[in-house]
Amino acid sequence: MRDLIYKHALLNAVEHKGKADLQAVIGKVIAENPSLKEKIKDIIQEAQKIIADVNSLSLEDQKTILNKLGVKLEEEKIVQLGLPELSNVIPGKVVMRLAPYPSGPLHIGNARMVILNDEYVKKYKGKLLLVFDDTIGSEEKFVIPEAYKMIIDGLKWLNVKYHKVFYKSDRLKLFYKVAEELINKNALYVCECSPKTLRENRIKGLACEHREQSVKTNLEKWKLMLKGKYKEGKATVRLKTDMQHHNPAFRDRVMLRIVERKHPRVDKRYKVWPMLEFSWAVDDHFLGVTHILRGKDLVIEDMVEDFIWNIMGWNKPEILHYGILNLEGIKLSKTEARKLIEKKIYKGWDDPRTWSLQSLEKRGIQPEAIRNFIISMGLSLADVNVPIEILYAENRKLIDRISNRYFCVLDPVKISVKEAKVKSTKALLHPDFPSRGYRKIPVNVNKIYIERKDFENFHDKEVGLMNLFSIKLGKNAELTSKDVKYEIQKIHWVSEPNVKIKIIMPDGKELNALSEPAIKNLKKGSIVQFPRIGFAKFDKKMTFYFAHK
Repeated sequence: MRDLIYKHALLNAVEHKGKADLQAVIGKVIAENPSLKEKIKDIIQEAQKIIADVNSLSLEDQKTILNKLGVKLEEEKIVQLGLPELSNVIPGKVVMRLAPYPSGPLHIGNARMVILNDEYVKKYKGKLLLVFDDTIGSEEKFVIPEAYKMIIDGLKWLNVKYHKVFYKSDRLKLFYKVAEELINKNALYVCECSPKTLRENRIKGLACEHREQSVKTNLEKWKLMLKGKYKEGKATVRLKTDMQHHNPAFRDRVMLRIVERKHPRVDKRYKVWPMLEFSWAVDDHFLGVTHILRGKDLVIEDMVEDFIWNIMGWNKPEILHYGILNLEGIKLSKTEARKLIEKKIYKGWDDPRTWSLQSLEKRGIQPEAIRNFIISMGLSLADVNVPIEILYAENRKLIDRISNRYFCVLDPVKISVKEAKVKSTKALLHPDFPSRGYRKIPVNVNKIYIERKDFENFHDKEVGLMNLFSIKLGKNAELTSKDVKYEIQKIHWVSEPNVKIKIIMPDGKELNALSEPAIKNLKKGSIVQFPRIGFAKFDKKMTFYFAHK
């Protein structure tokens, strides 16, 4: 495993001017030997060490070692780090947009859209627009009032600067105006077919009787729609494309529909609502958007926008696509999260199981780690499956140095070491930064608590209680050394007095634990490392949210 990592670390370093990237290296290693995926945590730890060594070498030394290993690097494979250049760019004139649908806060999946747009706008000194995509939505996926603020809070946390805010729900009259222009151009028509008939005709490529209505008739029906004379589901406005188009979804697609539900910002003031692709065809023009980043699964939106822009004679923005990013083992759905919050299964939008930005902040995940993680994915059209440990590795780089250490014991088992004569000990707050000082840990040799798994795994064996002494482990342990021997297994512990704490895990489980008394001095928001357990962020009332190992 080590040789494979070393080879790809060298290759990646040479390809990128002497600096290997952790995620890229791990991706190559897994691609060459998929069976190693089961050991991803071990691979990440080993790769971090190897990459640090490789990156400390000069570029020439890296090439020399590669040659000695018999590995050839083709010159055309050498690439530059960072995101690809945009086409047709005028520096200072680039306008891009974020388009969150406010059915909940931004989550880790949405962060890709946000950060890529932000990076490009900064690169070209352009403008970034925040456009709340708050059309009426569906009965299943609807706008919730608190989402607007949660989205803004998430952007602020990610250090994303936008220049102006727009709401689709404020722009209905503009959409109506353009719709009427398109009706006059005989490009839109009012269809009274039932949803079932509409679907069947589209599949069969059959035009309905309404398609050939006169412009005058369509205008009359359109005005009746706006006046509320049609009930929901009784009329739609469709775009005249081609009923024989190879993609049935593009055949005379619905552009506007009647919805009688209440909207949190405009109540029931409007009954006719645009579909998202129609609203974007209009807004991308009137907001002056020059470049659009979009997932490759949204090609139908491209087709609709392009079709309308051609009819209206509007300039077309550049559209770039990227592949789907799947985080292994994580299901992202705001709709499902909302339902579970309503059922009181999740505790709120900052519950770690939502994977919202609020929940990641609560766990101690750093916005810079998310940005580095997203940028390293690039803008490839290929779909990628990424272990979440890659994000954790980026975060570990940032929080390790700021996280003081405190002992914490899960599922405690009490032992005694009656031969010992110790009442307290001390330990560094951080082993790499002695200047931060020490913490004092009280010791009652008759009441020392260790983890049950350590008690079972090392029973009757010699272990070192970290920063204390060495023992032969048992309920009544035998003191073997007043110091912690170097060559034996070290385990963590707490004694009395101690503090009862709660740790909320990423899967929502709540673990009760014992910690050393110094933990009481923490301020809310402090990130700590519990040795042999992992990093966690202090919230309140002795409750911590687990980040990762």
